[in-house]
Amino acid sequence: MPFAVGIGPGGESEQDLLRGIDGVSRPETVGQTERRRLAEFSGRQFRNALGRFATGVTVVTTMTENGPLAMTVNSFASVSLSPPLVLWSPARESDRFPAFEVAPYFAIHILAREQESLSIRFAASGDDFDGVDFAEGLGRSPILPDCAAVFECRHAAGHDGGDHLIVVGEVLRISEREAAPLLYYRGGYADLAHR
Repeated sequence: MPFAVGIGPGGESEQDLLRGIDGVSRPETVGQTERRRLAEFSGRQFRNALGRFATGVTVVTTMTENGPLAMTVNSFASVSLSPPLVLWSPARESDRFPAFEVAPYFAIHILAREQESLSIRFAASGDDFDGVDFAEGLGRSPILPDCAAVFECRHAAGHDGGDHLIVVGEVLRISEREAAPLLYYRGGYADLAHR
């Protein structure tokens, strides 16, 4: 059953949820019991709710000692205009995670609508560059052609994000072209309605 922001699933106010068993309010910290009460939803419900947010689709690339590596990612966002910073979040359980965690340079490609096959390819395999024409960018990161935009980045910071790592990149070079973006919504690819 949905509930309003600030109201718990049992009708408790947010302040009630933050009050300890001794009745003393502790707004500066939420204890383990209160966290469980605030998070009365399943992982599937959480994923379904997140799926209501349409995102673009990106492919992040880097060069490793074993060759080019890529990962399809939709956890991408801008952080700052000055300095120019972006973030993305690789899953720790990915077999590609160790390489991206230490990559000093990487490129984030915003895919165009007609690049769904690249998204599928690099979601399945990070080293399947057979037949993919790419150039080398900063730090030898592979640059994929015909993307809506490309951000060439230097690793600026990494922050714990639970089962993901939040990677912050300093944008050193960009390229873009007029192209409709590839979108992802509710577990599938979607089109952008143009005005």
